[in-house]
Amino acid sequence: MSTLSTALGDSAIMLRRNVRHTVRNPVTVFQAVLFPIVIMLMFVWVFGGAFKVEGSYVDYAVPGLLVMAISYGLGPTAAAVNGDMTKGVINRFKAMDVSHGAVLAGHVVSTTVRGLLADAAIIGVGFAMGFRPHADAAQWLAAVGLLLLLGFAVSWLTVAMGLAARTVESAGMATVPLIMLPFLSSAFVPAHSMGAGIRQFAEYQPFTPIIETLRGLLLEGHASTGDAIAAVAWCVAFGVLGYVWAVSTFRKRA
Repeated sequence: MSTLSTALGDSAIMLRRNVRHTVRNPVTVFQAVLFPIVIMLMFVWVFGGAFKVEGSYVDYAVPGLLVMAISYGLGPTAAAVNGDMTKGVINRFKAMDVSHGAVLAGHVVSTTVRGLLADAAIIGVGFAMGFRPHADAAQWLAAVGLLLLLGFAVSWLTVAMGLAARTVESAGMATVPLIMLPFLSSAFVPAHSMGAGIRQFAEYQPFTPIIETLRGLLLEGHASTGDAIAAVAWCVAFGVLGYVWAVSTFRKRA
């Protein structure tokens, strides 16, 4: 059996292990899938009438909620990775001759899949609440591709945070900035309606071009070239930073 096939087989085993842990942990399922839906219901039904946007508020909010749903599922991953590290689980895997990369890849893939499932739930609930996108098949494919790239990139960053943290609690807290960033973007209200200082931050922070690209693809039939380039660039930057940081930390601590 080749090294590549061994690594893929080990990664599949790690993925299955992480999926089972997620299914058996109601807190993880609530935080990753159900809580974004609760936030969606609250913003659309409770606050939506107070926000001035073009078109219906649910149409405006869904692209931001898709990004937020991915970020909300990161905390359990960081805690799980740190738990594997501090409790010696990773060292036991090493003694079992499990591919080192498979341990990290299993967490990354399971987190990415969980984020896409949360996004599917957001879209389903959004349709029930009146979400009416105008995207064709190619634009839907581009939107899903961007969400997949974002989920994969921030998953590597989250794994790195989990490896670098000293405790499970600090690992969970490390992801708070990624969870909070959508609230300080154009996810729920247009950036130009914000006050000075916050407006500039919202316009130039990483998640705003990602959200605007999704909004353009799903609602307007096209995305701004500038937003699309910035969105992909931020995702690639997150992914490269997370991968290099994770591998470096894994080699030092495992």
